[in-house]
Amino acid sequence: MKTAIIYSDELRNYDFGPGHPFRSNRFTSFLELYKERLGKNENFALVKNNELATDEELELWHTPDYIQAMKAASSGITIPSLYRFISQDNLNPITGEFPKGIEKATRIIVKNSIFALDFVQEGKSEKAVSIGGGLHHAKSNYGEGFCVYNDVVVAARYAIKKYNLERILILDTDAHAGNGTCEAFYSDRRVLFIDLHQAGIYPGTGFAQEIGEGKGKGFTVNLPLAAGTSDKSYELIFDEIILPLAEEYKPEIVIRYGGSDPHPGDEITQLGLNLDGFKMIGEKVREISGLCQNKSVDLICSGYKPDVLSTIWLALITSLSGVEVELEPPLLEVKNNQMLTETKDLIKKVKENLKPYWRSMKK
Repeated sequence: MKTAIIYSDELRNYDFGPGHPFRSNRFTSFLELYKERLGKNENFALVKNNELATDEELELWHTPDYIQAMKAASSGITIPSLYRFISQDNLNPITGEFPKGIEKATRIIVKNSIFALDFVQEGKSEKAVSIGGGLHHAKSNYGEGFCVYNDVVVAARYAIKKYNLERILILDTDAHAGNGTCEAFYSDRRVLFIDLHQAGIYPGTGFAQEIGEGKGKGFTVNLPLAAGTSDKSYELIFDEIILPLAEEYKPEIVIRYGGSDPHPGDEITQLGLNLDGFKMIGEKVREISGLCQNKSVDLICSGYKPDVLSTIWLALITSLSGVEVELEPPLLEVKNNQMLTETKDLIKKVKENLKPYWRSMKK
């Protein structure tokens, strides 16, 4: 088995309710397309998980009082100080309540990402994908941006604790800056965190000059992209920034996350990454994983139009695995050469910021 796809029926409960952008039909939509196109492909195996992450695992990042508040609110208990723990966008827009059952579903997602890490580290599969993973906005004691627990941080810290890993490359290709993940590793050189995202949108972080602090200075790389940035710009960033840094860092594992929200048809951001661009990302991550015995974990969750995200998720997974599958591009694709000048200026600025810390950025 080349790639394990870790999934759970419990994902149906990771749903913020009618009128909210984040609905659980994204998962069933993807699963239907996966079974149709890859269900009999021996390179892939769907692995179902019903095990929940423990409090001890969640506490690799989250505070005990936050965990208990989420557990209580999700079971229907009124929490008078709920806004101390979560933002309004993590509530059902109609009832104003924290959705019942969502805390359990989030624990499942965290466990899926832990299992994906285990599958790769223990040689059960070359690649592993956690469906539902990549909840990168959740902070240690605050949930926001449709994210309750941050499975990215928990999985990376789990890898450090269990497998003694010292060099983890985390690549965030979600259209929004991964503020929770960034905060967790901002002073930690055991993680090289590289984040591509649209500039000027939620959560308002991820500026190019934010490069880490203390021992971790130079190990956070933010790439804020102009609206309309498309395939050729993304590829240029990989070739000029990401691949050289990876070659110098020599990661022991690669964790990439992000779904379809940079696609123009997803309609929640103004980026212009096409189907071919997502395939390119998968191919580049596969190339980077060659630096660490082909070990890579993919966490896929973002995306808001089921017909778009299903195709894009499948493109990311198949290209990561080196498997050719013919896919029909979603509507609303854009020209490939948009924002190249702005991208070249960004690359120059990022290299200048990182020069004191990386030989590869001096070129």
